[in-house]
Amino acid sequence: MAELPTAEMPRDPALCSGRFTISTLLGGDESLPTAAYDTSHPNHLTHGSTLYMRTFGYNTIDVVPAYEHYADSALPGEPRKIRPTLADLHSFLKQEGSHLHALAFDSQPSHELTDGLVEDEAGTHGETSPGEPVRFGWVKGVMIRCMLNIWGVILYLRLPWITAQAGIVLTWIIILLSVTVTSITGLSISAISTNGKVKSGGTYFLISRSLGPELGGSIGLIFAFANAVGVSMHTVGFAETVRDLLQEYGVPIVDPINDIRIIGVVTVTVLLGISLAGMEWESKAQVLFFLVIMVSFANYLVGTLIPPSEDKASKGFFSYRGDIFVQNLVPDWRGIDGSFFGMFSIFFPSATGILAGANISGDLKDPAVAIPRGTLMAIFWTTISYLAVSATIGSCVVRDASGDLNDTVTSGLGTCEGLACNYGWNFTKCSQQHSCRYGLINYYQTMSMVSAFAPLITAGIFGATLSSALACLVSAAKVFQCLCEDQLYPLIGFFGKGYGKNKEPVRGYLLAYAIAVAFIIIAELNTIAPIISNFFLCSYALINFSCFHASITNSPVISVVIMFLLTWWAALIAIGVVLFLLLYVIYKKPEVNWGSSVQAGSYNLALSYSMGLIEVEDHIKNYRPQCLVLTGPPNFRPALVDFVGTFTQNLSLMICGHVLIGPHKQRMPELRLLANGHTKWLKKRKVKAFYSDVIAEDLRSGVQILMQAVGLGRMKPNILVVGFKKNWQSAHPATVEDYISILHDAFDFNYGMCIMRMREGLNVSEVMQAHINPVFDPAEDSKGASTGGARQSVSGTLDPEALVWEEQASTIFQSEQAKKTIDIYWLFDDGGLTLLIPYLLHRKKRWAKCKIRVFVGGQINRLDQERKAIISLLSKFRLGFHEVHILPDINQKPNAEHIKRFEDMIAPFRLNDGFKDEATVAEMRRDCPWKISDEEVNKNRVKSLRQVRLNEILLDYSQDAALVVIGGTQLTPEGNAFLVIWELLSPLWPSATPTDVGAKSGQQEERPHSVPVFYWTHAQFQAGPGRC
Repeated sequence: MAELPTAEMPRDPALCSGRFTISTLLGGDESLPTAAYDTSHPNHLTHGSTLYMRTFGYNTIDVVPAYEHYADSALPGEPRKIRPTLADLHSFLKQEGSHLHALAFDSQPSHELTDGLVEDEAGTHGETSPGEPVRFGWVKGVMIRCMLNIWGVILYLRLPWITAQAGIVLTWIIILLSVTVTSITGLSISAISTNGKVKSGGTYFLISRSLGPELGGSIGLIFAFANAVGVSMHTVGFAETVRDLLQEYGVPIVDPINDIRIIGVVTVTVLLGISLAGMEWESKAQVLFFLVIMVSFANYLVGTLIPPSEDKASKGFFSYRGDIFVQNLVPDWRGIDGSFFGMFSIFFPSATGILAGANISGDLKDPAVAIPRGTLMAIFWTTISYLAVSATIGSCVVRDASGDLNDTVTSGLGTCEGLACNYGWNFTKCSQQHSCRYGLINYYQTMSMVSAFAPLITAGIFGATLSSALACLVSAAKVFQCLCEDQLYPLIGFFGKGYGKNKEPVRGYLLAYAIAVAFIIIAELNTIAPIISNFFLCSYALINFSCFHASITNSPVISVVIMFLLTWWAALIAIGVVLFLLLYVIYKKPEVNWGSSVQAGSYNLALSYSMGLIEVEDHIKNYRPQCLVLTGPPNFRPALVDFVGTFTQNLSLMICGHVLIGPHKQRMPELRLLANGHTKWLKKRKVKAFYSDVIAEDLRSGVQILMQAVGLGRMKPNILVVGFKKNWQSAHPATVEDYISILHDAFDFNYGMCIMRMREGLNVSEVMQAHINPVFDPAEDSKGASTGGARQSVSGTLDPEALVWEEQASTIFQSEQAKKTIDIYWLFDDGGLTLLIPYLLHRKKRWAKCKIRVFVGGQINRLDQERKAIISLLSKFRLGFHEVHILPDINQKPNAEHIKRFEDMIAPFRLNDGFKDEATVAEMRRDCPWKISDEEVNKNRVKSLRQVRLNEILLDYSQDAALVVIGGTQLTPEGNAFLVIWELLSPLWPSATPTDVGAKSGQQEERPHSVPVFYWTHAQFQAGPGRC
C-alpha cells in the first residue's frame, strides 16, 4: 500500500474528500472518537466523515467501498467523489508535496470517468433544477400505456370477423402465436432494460446501447419516424369512424375524403395540445382513455348476458348457446383473405404496441423494474381480453343473419337450414344467396350490436385509437430527442432541446405533428399502414437480436437468451435436420484439414473483428478480465492454470507465459518444440488458453517482453497472475528482489496484479526452476516426484503425450467444489474486480454450490447502517451477493502472540542497527544490502500490524472456506524488497498451520489442505482510471 507521509496530511480530515484514511493504530490504545456521518444520506457512507476515514485505519490513499465511487454524478449538494487511479496509488510516494495537495483536493471527474457501471439518478452537480420532474411507476407509466397502445380498432371491428372466419380454436392459436412474438420481445426488453441504467430514449436507447451506434442510430431514426406516421394511422382510423357516424346521421361536413382530413387534423392538433401540456396531463388523458375502454368492455360483457331483443335476434345474436359455440369452433373460410395466414396477418398488428412504456423510459421512477413488469403484465391482460372476446362472441352470434324482422320461421313455408331455425329465425335465403348483411362473418360492428349500450363501444373505439395516437406522438418525440442528444447525425440537434422540469421535447412534438398532418392528408388507412409495418418489425427483430447477441458473446452481466423461429412446418423440419447435423459435426470436431472456405472464413472473420476492436473505446460494460498467467510450462502449475481458466473460459483472454533463459541459438529448438506440446496439454485439459513463450537473458526481462508484446490490439492482457513466492526465506535475496521487481513492472505497464497462494499446491519456485533461472530456487517442500519427469524432459526432449498424461501436482480446481463458502474481503475499493471474479466463478458448475460472503470493515455502533449501505451498493452491481458481514473488530491491535511470531519470522532479515555507530552500520550495509534497517521497520510497523490483524481475521472467519479472495492494497513502490514481501505475506503467512487452527478451536486435528487464497494487490479495471 502507498503510505502517506504524516507531515503532508491536511489537518482537517474533512479536507481529504474521502481520498485518504487516518490511522487508528498509530494512536496506540487511545480511545477512538465517536463516528460522525452524514445524516442526510443514511444509505451512503460519506467520504468526508470521520467514520469513513477511520475504517481499517492507517495513513493511505486507498479508499473503502462506497456508492459514490461508481455513480456517474454526485449527490445533491456534495462534491463528485472518485477513487484514486492505479497510477496515483503506485507512484504516489514519488510525487512532490505539491502534487499531493492537488491529489487530495481534486474532486472533479475527468471525461474518461463518465461512463460508470452504476449511474446515479441525481442530476449533474452544479445545475439548477427547475423543479421535481414527474416520474411514473410501472402501472401508470408502462402497463396502462402499453395496454392502450395494444388495444385498437382491430379488437372492436375485426376480432369478431376473424373468429367467424378461423373459428374459435384457430383464432386462439392466432392470438397465442402473435402474443408469443411480442412476449419474446417483451422478455428481451426486460433483459436489456435490467442490463445497466436505462435513460430516456426508449427503444432507441436499448438497441443503441446493446448493438452500438451504427444499428442503434439508424433504427432510432426509423423508429421515431414510424411512430410519427403511426400517429396519422390511428388518427385516420378515428376519423373514419367519426365520418361513418356523421354519414349515418346524414350530417357530412364536405365529402368522405375531405371529412377524414378535417377531422384528422383537428384531432391531431388536440393531441398535440395534450402533449405540450406535459407528461402529467398526457398521463391523465391516458388514464381517462383506459377507463373508457374498461367501461366499454364491461358494457360488452353485460350485453352478452342480456336476453336478445327481437332486433338483435334478427341480426344473429341469441346469447350464450352451446350449439352456436360448437359450430363456431371450426373455421369457415370466405373471401380472398380466408386463410389462416391471412387472418394472422390481419390480427398481428393488434398485438403490437408493447414498446409504448419503454419509449418513455426517462420519465419512469425505476425503468429497470417498471419496463419488465409493466410490459409483461400488459401483454398478459391484453391477451386475456382478446381470448375472452373471441370465446364469448363466438358463443352468442351465428355467422349469417339477414337483419330482417320478417325472417321468422313459419310452419309449412319452405325449408329452414342453420342454427337460427332452432331459435325461430330463418336466414336460409340470404345465406344461400350470400346476401346476409349481419351475423358474425358479415357485420364488423357485431360488438356494438351485442353490447348493452352501443355508444359505449363507439367510445371504446375512440379511446383505443386516440390513446394509441397519443402514445405514438409522445414516443416519436422522446425517441427522436434522445437521438438528437447523442449527435449521431448532423443538422438534427436543434430538436433535442428539452423544456421544463421533465425536459419535454417541444420541438420534437411539433416535428412529429407536422409529419402526422402530412400523412393524414392521404386519408387512406390501407395506404398508411403498410408504410410503418416493416419499421416496427425491424425494431422488434433488433431488440431480440440485442438480447441474443449479448448472450452468445457471453457478456458477464446479461442473463436472458431467447430465440424464436416461426415458419411453415416443412421449413421447420428441414432446418431442424440441418441444425442437428451441424451441431453433431461441431460436437465431434473431426480432425481433418480440407482447406475449406469455412477455415478461410474463420481467419478472415477473426482478422476483421480484431481490426474492428481497435476502434472500440474502453467501456466498463465491455470489461473482461484478460489474464497473463506466469505458469512457465503450464503442466508445472496445473492448479493455477485450472483456476484462472475457470473464470476466463468462454469469456475472456488467458495466456500462459513461459520464459526460457539462455542464448537464443541454444534455446530456439527447445522453444519450437515446447509450443506444440504445451498447446496440446492445454487442449487435453480442456483449458481455453493461449501459450506464449519467449527467450531472454533473465526472467525479469522475459516477463517484461511478455507484458509488452503478448496480445493483439484490444485483445491484450490487463491482469498479471502469479503464484506466491513460497521459499522467500531460504532463497537468495537477489531472487526476492527480482520477484518483487516483476510485480512493480506489472503496475508500471498498467497491469492489475493478483497472487495465488496454496500452501501445498502451486510451487512457484518450481515454475522458475523450469526456466533454469537462479532467481527462483527450489522450495524445500517441493514434490519432485510429481514434476520430475516433465522437468527432465525440458532439458532434453519434451514428449507432448507425456505432458498430457503425466500425473498432475494438483487437481483441486478440476473437481466440483463442496458446499462451502467463497469469502470476499472487500476492504478497499479496487473498482469491483474483487467482486467480479468470485461472481464469474460462481456462474460455473464447479463452484455453483459455494455460497459467497462479502466482508467489509466497519464499526460496532453502526453495523446495520453500514451493512445496508454495502448491500445497496452490491444490489446495483446485480451480482446477486446478499450475505454481507461487517467486521467491527478490524481496527483492533493484533494478538501479542501473533505479533511476536511475526517479529521472530522477520528477525533474520533485520539489520539491527539502532544502537551502532555509523561506521559499523555502513559496513553492515555493504555486507548485507538487502537487510532492513530499524528505521524502515519502525516506519512500516503500522502496515505490518494491519496485515497481521488481517491474518487473524482470516483465521476467525474463513478457515473452512473453499476460497478466500482479498482485495489487496497498493504495494510500496520504492524500498527494500523484503518490505513488499511482508506486505503480501502477513495475511497469507502460514500461521494458520493445521495444529494451530485445531488448537484455536480446542481440537488437535489436521486438515487435508489449506484454503486457497486469491490476493489482489489493487488490481483495477482498466476501462478508465480505476472505474467500475
